[in-house]
Amino acid sequence: MLYREAGDFKTSYAEDSQTFPIKFDRWRYYAVLAVAFGVIPFFINDYWVSAIFLPFLIYSIAAIGLNILTGYCGQVSLGTGGFMAVGAYACYKLMTAFPDINIFFHVILAGGITAGVGILFGLPSLRIKGFYLAVATLAAQFFLVWIFNRVPWFYNYSATGQISAPERTVFGVKVTGPETDAWATYLFCLVFVVLVAWLARNLTRGTVGRKWMAIRDMDIAAEIIGVNPLTAKLSAFAVSSFFIGIAGALFFAVYLGAVEVGEVFGINKSFLVLFMVIIGGLGSIFGSFAGAAFLVLLPVILKNLLVGTLGWPTDLAAHLEFMIVGALIIVFLVAEPHGLAQLWRVAKDKLRLWPFPH
Repeated sequence: MLYREAGDFKTSYAEDSQTFPIKFDRWRYYAVLAVAFGVIPFFINDYWVSAIFLPFLIYSIAAIGLNILTGYCGQVSLGTGGFMAVGAYACYKLMTAFPDINIFFHVILAGGITAGVGILFGLPSLRIKGFYLAVATLAAQFFLVWIFNRVPWFYNYSATGQISAPERTVFGVKVTGPETDAWATYLFCLVFVVLVAWLARNLTRGTVGRKWMAIRDMDIAAEIIGVNPLTAKLSAFAVSSFFIGIAGALFFAVYLGAVEVGEVFGINKSFLVLFMVIIGGLGSIFGSFAGAAFLVLLPVILKNLLVGTLGWPTDLAAHLEFMIVGALIIVFLVAEPHGLAQLWRVAKDKLRLWPFPH
């Protein structure tokens, strides 16, 4: 009864093209933000933050970045893990070289450095596409992991080869280091998620986003009508890498605290983020959140249900998780290529028209 458009009139083009044209959607959006900022920080503990909230928030940023490149611009990428590593190591070098600068700006600068690296590895997209571009970005993944392992300058000549985040504060509250509070790290990552989602939404529904989608649908036709493939593709790589670099910096500095590049940012990380985008829905900001939530919650639910409740071996539960994820990818690619986001849109449309069978 509440989800209706009756009486919800538009009197300008701005109102007609807004992100949430229905009042119920707008109020729901504000309610989610109010709960996220004003309620959850008072009730979460270390387990909820480390197992669910921080992975979900950080992977959502990475999924949004990859979705911009693959879902909106149509450029296949398998180098997400490598670009996250660039963000992590850039943040580490900035934190150690400029300890007096706020960690917030370190994360932003790490994203900017990753954007530059993304543009460099995005240059082949001007000549190749599809499977060949996927192989090129896969080569970037292996090259970046190799160079961070082989050049001691990146990890400050540490004997172990690992990087560890020094303690940093925001407004006097610790957000990195071993003595951080759960609510502080959660709010710090939540701010970045809101900013990234807001920026991505405005980019994709504006002129830049229309150019990306024109390149995705048919690059030759887009070039004929005046879209410059050079700027469109490289801007998609830059924005995508910027968001992924932010995710890598947060993953290292706030979530893990210490990483070894081969173990944390290997090829498995690239496939994990790609699966989030496929299951959530290509070309959808909401789909990035849905895919990240699904693949973060699935291992936790299976572990608690199969291992904790039924007493199954841990390795059996882990193998079952891989089987479920693989089956879901096949199902979504065949039955619903637009993923969970499309299912959500269909459900909302049916709710708007209920009880009429249209």
